[in-house]
Amino acid sequence: MRTSMLKSIVRRSSTAGASYVSRRGFASGSAPERKVAVLGAAGGIGQPLSLLMKLNPLVSSLSLYDIAGTPGVAADVSHINTRSEVVGFAGEEQLGKALEGADIVIIPAGVPRKPGMTRDDLFNINAGIVKSLCTAIAKYCPNALVNMISNPVNSTVPIAAEVFKKAGTYDEKKLFGVTMLDVVRAKTFYAGKAKVNVAEVNLPVVGGHAGITILPLFSQATPKANLSNEEIVALTKRTQDGGTEVVEAKAGKGSATLSMAYAGAIFADACLKGLNGVPDVVECAFVQSNVTELPFFASKVRLGKNGVEEVLGLGPLNDYEKQGLEALKPELLSSIEKGIKFAKEN
Repeated sequence: MRTSMLKSIVRRSSTAGASYVSRRGFASGSAPERKVAVLGAAGGIGQPLSLLMKLNPLVSSLSLYDIAGTPGVAADVSHINTRSEVVGFAGEEQLGKALEGADIVIIPAGVPRKPGMTRDDLFNINAGIVKSLCTAIAKYCPNALVNMISNPVNSTVPIAAEVFKKAGTYDEKKLFGVTMLDVVRAKTFYAGKAKVNVAEVNLPVVGGHAGITILPLFSQATPKANLSNEEIVALTKRTQDGGTEVVEAKAGKGSATLSMAYAGAIFADACLKGLNGVPDVVECAFVQSNVTELPFFASKVRLGKNGVEEVLGLGPLNDYEKQGLEALKPELLSSIEKGIKFAKEN
């Protein structure tokens, strides 16, 4: 599912053990039973994400949770003739039931970014939401892989880590900040400029998930292209400002929801494949890391049956990327420390 969600849905996934019929739904499946819970499933990201997870043949049980509106979303997607059973849960009193037995919890819950808002402006609202949800995860499904989409990811992942530490359930291998949208954007923008097939593009995006903390490593992009320094600078800037581009284009009526849902679904699919023992599943994510001196950092990670099997290094960087790496560190560290402070004081 790295390049096309729909292609992945209609082709046979023999490595994962899934057996299903293209176009017209599924035959008797042999893939492992996997429960995925989406927290914030009635929102702008949550609804298309729920749809995409319903289309994923590796999901056997889909649990949709939000403070309201989820029964309708669940009823809607449950009519799709794919493998997973869908149940909707609404309100805090049903959060436990939504989470019980989950293998993966995806968290797009929170308020969206509006024009003039930075991801940091979202902090006070979304930090509280994330803390509450992670407290429930620690209680009801402490062994689940947690895919954090709620912004600002640079702070919400450290908040989650602190909540899990306090509960005695923290496993650094099972907590991910989903930075996949930065990768999706970088691939798209690079392919357009380099005039190459976007489905064949591979490149890492490291650092964090906001502004200058997003560092696409175009020097490592394949297929190779002879782009000028000016073009690389422009591509880097556009990748960093991709969210703002969407916010402004929607003119106050939302932020990146559809592309974020797609990116979240790609990363969740990678996690499912890892859990199911598919070898050499590698994607970028914001995780606890010793790649740099920062406690959390986005880089390529190898996924497996326990979540993170290996945090991979940055590889060779050119001078421009080295400068970008040093420039992002203070801001990223500040965001990480802000999340840790919030979790400890609230």
